[in-house]
Amino acid sequence: MPVRSLKCQWLKVLSTEQISQVHQAVLKVLNEVGVRVEWQPALEVFEACGCPVDFSRQEVRIPEQILNQALESTPSEFTLCAPEPEFDLHVTLDDVYTIAGSSALYVLDLDGNRRPAVTQDLIDFTRLIDALDQAHIMHAMVIPQDIPQPGFDRFLFNKIMQHTRKHYYSQGQGGSSVHDQVEMAIVLQGDNERVRNHPHFSFVVCFNSPLHHTPERVQEMMELAKYNIPVWLEPTNMMGATAPISIAGALVEHTANALVGLVLMQLLNPGHRCIIGVASGGFNMRHGTYVAASPEAVLLHCATAQLMHTYGIPFEGGSGVDSCLPDAQAGYERMLQVAPMMMAGVNFIHLALGMLDQLITSSYDLAVIDNEILTAAFRLGQGFEVSPETLAVEQIRQVGVGGNFLNQDYTLYHYRKHQWQPALTTRLGWDEWQRLYSGKDMRQRANEQARKLLDTHHPQLLTREQVIELERLASHCQKMAVKRAARAAG
Repeated sequence: MPVRSLKCQWLKVLSTEQISQVHQAVLKVLNEVGVRVEWQPALEVFEACGCPVDFSRQEVRIPEQILNQALESTPSEFTLCAPEPEFDLHVTLDDVYTIAGSSALYVLDLDGNRRPAVTQDLIDFTRLIDALDQAHIMHAMVIPQDIPQPGFDRFLFNKIMQHTRKHYYSQGQGGSSVHDQVEMAIVLQGDNERVRNHPHFSFVVCFNSPLHHTPERVQEMMELAKYNIPVWLEPTNMMGATAPISIAGALVEHTANALVGLVLMQLLNPGHRCIIGVASGGFNMRHGTYVAASPEAVLLHCATAQLMHTYGIPFEGGSGVDSCLPDAQAGYERMLQVAPMMMAGVNFIHLALGMLDQLITSSYDLAVIDNEILTAAFRLGQGFEVSPETLAVEQIRQVGVGGNFLNQDYTLYHYRKHQWQPALTTRLGWDEWQRLYSGKDMRQRANEQARKLLDTHHPQLLTREQVIELERLASHCQKMAVKRAARAAG
């Protein structure tokens, strides 16, 4: 079905005064501490535009005036195009969409086995996510472990674009990744101008925390500016490890880190389509691991959305779940995130489907369950209409005292509009549940639904000639990436 966004910004976790305090702290970090940018050509761009640069330390500081110019030139509204136009996404500061899971190395398969991801999982997950109506943007749910890892992004681009109708949130391994993906996109879209103006993919650039932009990431930004490909600028920190332990301090760190990337994109290509995103979370002090699904992480993401909206920048947030199984913990962790984030106006809820085990494992069952949870969360975000019709005074008058509303035409014609109708959830007593579902729990029902979707959903948008050329180009580009990696290693 076509993408239907949600407009919602009910939840405010920061006051106007607190937003001002956070902003002033960000300005101090940008102007007094700076960010390490490990690529000489980018440092030269910053210096030429008036930013203080320490070339020996590879550090750049951003004056407030330069930041304000970048914020002014960054668009707040644009379109992310899809292979099928009905899945285009109109990006504003108000709309809320979802992005699928990301880059797991393992899968929990339909037979309940946890194993390394393989190529068929990438294809199957792409088809499954394409079929789920609350998954608005495609991402690579897994990185297959049966392929060479250098150049894996070219392999992902090839396989995913053969099996989805949705906009693709891509990733890479340096500037050559961007060039190669643009070349493959030209095969799909016909010419360079179409890719430049209406690309069917965007590209995430992930920054290290605290305050560190590595060479590969900076090279990606410079190539993305050259080709005019929309970019997701995504720093990720862990409170207490790579960021201050306080939520406010983590907010300052990842905001400053992201804004340096935003400034560079706007210096290189004023008006470039940028979305700031974070997957920041906590740090497990007992075990030394990332914590994705915590109340603190949710507050951090909701606050970041609020701050980015004051800057006029679309925002992407989400950190996945920590549970290792599609169980009760996974369910409550998912709703703990998506409901508040949706109501806070997080424009893109990332890692929203199918991710387990602190982003290490993808689950077919959980992807279907998450789709149901997202449907309920979006219904919550819609609120309800108050109008003369919905206040229903005339209906109450007609039924009168002690009557019932079941036999009213108004109820018959409008109950689907006013009540969420679940697809996976059961609302039956014990006997009916046993009779109709043989006592199967939600995970078992989700497993059956996933199998059915994989049996029936086979989107085919490309011609045979396009598939052949895409496969050839992806194979060539990946082989070149493997050779470059071998030379660098030895």
